[in-house]
Amino acid sequence: MCGICGGVGLEGEAPTRAVIESMTRALRHRGPDASGFAASGPAALGHARLSILDHAGGGQPMASDDGGLLVTFNGEIFNHVELAADLVARGHVLRTRSDTEVLLRAYQEYGDECVSRFNGQWAFAIWDARRRRLLLSRDRLGVCPLYYTRAAGHFLFASEVKALFRHPAVERRLDPFGLAQIFTFWAALPPRTVFEGVDELPPGHSLVLENGRATTRAYWRPAFDPDPAPEPEDVQAERLRELLLDASRLRLRADVPVAAYLSGGLDSTLTTALAARAGGAPPATFSLAFRDPEYDESAFQAEASAFLGTPHETLTCDAADVGACFPDVIRHAERPILRTAPAPLYLLARLVRERGFKVAITGEGADEVMAGYDLFREAKLRRAGAASPRAALLRRLYPYQSHLQTASAAQLNWFFAAREGDGDNPFFSHLPRWRMTAGLHLFFSAGTRAALAGYDPADDFRAMLPAEFGRWPELGRAQYLEMACLLPGYILSAQGDRMAMAHAVEGRFPFLDHRVVEFAGRLSPHRKLHGMREKHLLKRAAAGLVPPSIIRRPKQPYRAPEAASFLGGGLEYVEGLLAPDRIRADGVFDPAAAGALVAKARASGLASVRDNMAFVGLLSTGLVVDRFLNRRGCGDE
Repeated sequence: MCGICGGVGLEGEAPTRAVIESMTRALRHRGPDASGFAASGPAALGHARLSILDHAGGGQPMASDDGGLLVTFNGEIFNHVELAADLVARGHVLRTRSDTEVLLRAYQEYGDECVSRFNGQWAFAIWDARRRRLLLSRDRLGVCPLYYTRAAGHFLFASEVKALFRHPAVERRLDPFGLAQIFTFWAALPPRTVFEGVDELPPGHSLVLENGRATTRAYWRPAFDPDPAPEPEDVQAERLRELLLDASRLRLRADVPVAAYLSGGLDSTLTTALAARAGGAPPATFSLAFRDPEYDESAFQAEASAFLGTPHETLTCDAADVGACFPDVIRHAERPILRTAPAPLYLLARLVRERGFKVAITGEGADEVMAGYDLFREAKLRRAGAASPRAALLRRLYPYQSHLQTASAAQLNWFFAAREGDGDNPFFSHLPRWRMTAGLHLFFSAGTRAALAGYDPADDFRAMLPAEFGRWPELGRAQYLEMACLLPGYILSAQGDRMAMAHAVEGRFPFLDHRVVEFAGRLSPHRKLHGMREKHLLKRAAAGLVPPSIIRRPKQPYRAPEAASFLGGGLEYVEGLLAPDRIRADGVFDPAAAGALVAKARASGLASVRDNMAFVGLLSTGLVVDRFLNRRGCGDE
């Protein structure tokens, strides 16, 4: 891993150098190029970083010329070249080509508002010694994580929870409310995490610590125009293509070669094509293939690579590979997860690093920004069908879900049909998914259920909604829910940043350039979801850059083998964590309910999505307890 850490003494005394260096070591995994420590008054900062751009002075956090400011920074400011020119014109003298120095000078020039000028992905901390003031900031979409807590008179922050846990005064306990959110939304809602007393800075937010008081404010959030201005479709398609090309150009800025992930879908194929155009040559591409044809997309990957002329390598995975690496996946994810999809990406990042790459461009974010998920089409069908959406259309929507293909029309209607009051619910689009996942609460122990008595995770989400949410188009509301929770809390963190950075690989995401997101938010909904055609405008923008067959192919979400990955392979950790005595000792789940699910899995396998999520959730939570609460995954081993 790479990241930042540090602390401020709330009563005047900084955390000791030994503590900060211990936190920094917890950030290291495979090959950060620099790590260091710096202190100023009651503040002490550390980091572990990759050398991707000119990180002069990267061995330790950077100080201003007069020593009054100290910055520790993880991530990239992609438009640092343009910002540097502006700062020089304003009289600043830059001594390096580093985006770290640009960040520091921008703060000197613009104060806290400097973040609005950055195009990038970041977690940074600036200690202003004269004002005795700490500024923390996290990028707009939440690519880079950032956590904080208070302990023993110190305010501590870090890119990873395990770094915080290296401070001896930080207690380690599960937060039942964070757990309930994960077992509803697949992710906890910042600032809450699954660890009690450990908070996460939300995406698009900054935090200021001054006089012992921490205040957070949003400097950016996604928005959707309730009354989009009419504009010709071809004009908008060309504008989208230009924005994505420029976003790709910025994300190719590096002093090292940049690779690309190629899944064989529209998004990754287009980002690879744009990277080739912006960079002057096709990048090396890497793909995941599966021995099980249910998950495999290798034929499309080969077609895309041949069309684009990329040097290409494929990693083939099976269920046993997922089961073998899963404890490492949870150690880096630092939370329970309900799907196994991060595991193959962990293995792919290892291959990319072994081939000598530190940076990879991917197509993540396109489904959220351009309305590519089946969930968006499903919500449209449900609104049109209300009490009885057509079963045949629902089956066509999910051809890859075998249990839906065999379900009766009555069963499909029970699951998908709108219930009384659903039409006015701000979460209409997500209700079937969340209701199914919340059913996993039945596996909680009596003690966990007692702690959650009267608690509804949806109330916390409702309190987070922006005031203008109700004025947005229905599709925009559904997109916001994805961008506010699942994208940063699972896709970009558990499945993205954590799995790549576990092998010191930095992911970059052209679709998450804030200019692209803002442009998409101003589009009419039917330019994104045209009838039942998802990503309509994006497909027009991709014409000529991507093989027509890939533009036409149905959406196939990335998935991986789930409960089957842990059965029949003699994995000792699985046997130990799912034993009734261990379930009882952990106290999170009901031993009888968990035992029945495990027995069913061993006897006949698990076919339904719900049962597979429950199994993975039980196992991953057990690993969290074992690796974090029992001190065997935070650098203590």
